Amino acid sequence: MCIAVFMWKAHPLYPFLLLLNRDEYHSRPTRPLEWWEGGEILGGRDEKAGGTWLACSRDGKVAFLTNFRELQSIPQAKSRGDLPVRFLKSKISPMDFAEELVKEVDQYNGFNLILADIQSKAMVYITNRPEEGKSFVTYVSPGIHVLTSARLDSPWPKAQRLGDNYRELLDEYGENELPMEEMIEKLMRNTTKDDESSLPGIFPPEREYNLSSIFIDTETPLGRYGTRSTSGLFIKSNGEVEFHERHLEEDLWKAQTVTFQIEK
Repeated sequence: MCIAVFMWKAHPLYPFLLLLNRDEYHSRPTRPLEWWEGGEILGGRDEKAGGTWLACSRDGKVAFLTNFRELQSIPQAKSRGDLPVRFLKSKISPMDFAEELVKEVDQYNGFNLILADIQSKAMVYITNRPEEGKSFVTYVSPGIHVLTSARLDSPWPKAQRLGDNYRELLDEYGENELPMEEMIEKLMRNTTKDDESSLPGIFPPEREYNLSSIFIDTETPLGRYGTRSTSGLFIKSNGEVEFHERHLEEDLWKAQTVTFQIEK
């Protein structure tokens, strides 16, 4: 489970701006933010399955993923974390990649995937759990969006809370530069939980309640679960990329920032 809020083509300085919390079992081995694939891909990495939840490439592609909250799962499903990596290593557009992926979406457990190419100004959303009669793939419109473990912009209370707080903070700064670390602290560390009457009702109530905050930290029968890292990815109109990550390592929060220029 993860939660992300992002702005796409709606700010004069930032064509793309993303804040994302990755929620996972604390026991799952993870690599922090770093360059990999020969220095072509930047992001954290799941050491168990080898994929990622968020990464970008030197040529200005971005991919991030959330799992879909559901009760049933495919025992031998393909790893969803491979999908962002496959896109970033490909040389095709977000839409072309998405249309190819549709042919195999039934081989994965439920997912939401955002793919973007900053240079061509294209972004698509892919889910293998679309609403009945709706497409697996849609273009993402300019504006502010929130992605949880439901479909893009689903009105879960935590998603609405994050979106509202994000807009309020943006209003404070107008069209000026935005303070990434302050935004992370104010928006992504929020531990407010929802009233049980407003929960999605997919999992048992106690579990839903513990997952209803933007920042999660809870004990489960399988061990401690919660927000393992918080990422900020800000891309300016001049092609400058700033990728910041706070990650939990042996109960200590560590932070690092990587900046680079998109290669044209």
